[in-house]
Amino acid sequence: MGRIAFVFSGQGDQYPGMGKDLYEQYDAAKNVFQICEEIRPGTMAQCFQGTEEELKETKNTQPCLFAMELAAEAVLLEKGIRPEMAAGFSLGEVSAATAAGIFDCQTGFRLVIRRGELMQQAAEQHETFMAAVVKLPTDTVKEICSQFEGIYPVNYNCPGQVTVSGLSERQQEFSQCVKDAGGRAIVLKVKGAFHSPFMQEASAAFAEELKKAEIKKGEITLYSNMTAKPYTEDVAGLLSKQICSPVEWEMIIRSMIAEGIDTFIEIGPGKTLSNMIKKIDDSVKVYAVAEMETLLADLT
Repeated sequence: MGRIAFVFSGQGDQYPGMGKDLYEQYDAAKNVFQICEEIRPGTMAQCFQGTEEELKETKNTQPCLFAMELAAEAVLLEKGIRPEMAAGFSLGEVSAATAAGIFDCQTGFRLVIRRGELMQQAAEQHETFMAAVVKLPTDTVKEICSQFEGIYPVNYNCPGQVTVSGLSERQQEFSQCVKDAGGRAIVLKVKGAFHSPFMQEASAAFAEELKKAEIKKGEITLYSNMTAKPYTEDVAGLLSKQICSPVEWEMIIRSMIAEGIDTFIEIGPGKTLSNMIKKIDDSVKVYAVAEMETLLADLT
């Protein structure tokens, strides 16, 4: 089966109906959804019947994605598929921390609810955007961002892809500069300039929420978005600061591979992380729970 890492996706891949098949087919998934529903009534309705616009709202996106991701993880565990390491992209890092045993499901879900609320509040203070810049070297993207006040490189995804956050009023001019340099800026389905200085208030407030949470010693190695290294004991610091800090995704994946991971399973509603990982190193095996039946057929 190889040495497995679970990687949990962030905002952007959500879609109406996500997780409904898991809920209907697997008792383990149903149990997770029911736990989340008791804490936040309406979560299942948003996942299964919510509109695309409703699911774009950060205060909805984050708890819905967490519920779907932990439900999918429960199915994998029930089938005997267990990871040695875990990481999560942005929101997915809270899911990953829960999967690693740092939080129980209830605590992780409550934290995600609050995280989504705080990040939405911060996002509503400014008209902002996020865009994935493709077909340009990382240094070129950094150089273009440096020419614009209020635009920042925030997610180092994979070779040839860096996500930026910034003020909407600069978006068109920025996109034109990217085009002139031979690249393309693809606006993402999120509402907020995440992982940038625009999220500092949310980061500070989330740090206070984490102080109230029961934090346990993790059972498997968990990688940090901010440092691209395994977690230290400063769980609250790493999870709160990542809200306003860049995500070092490419470095995380390369570090995991250097430690012997050869099989990645993306846990989330899409295949964004899978595609990134293939661009980072096409020698590793990559699966996604978006194709659960194929995954189970290959790994069980």
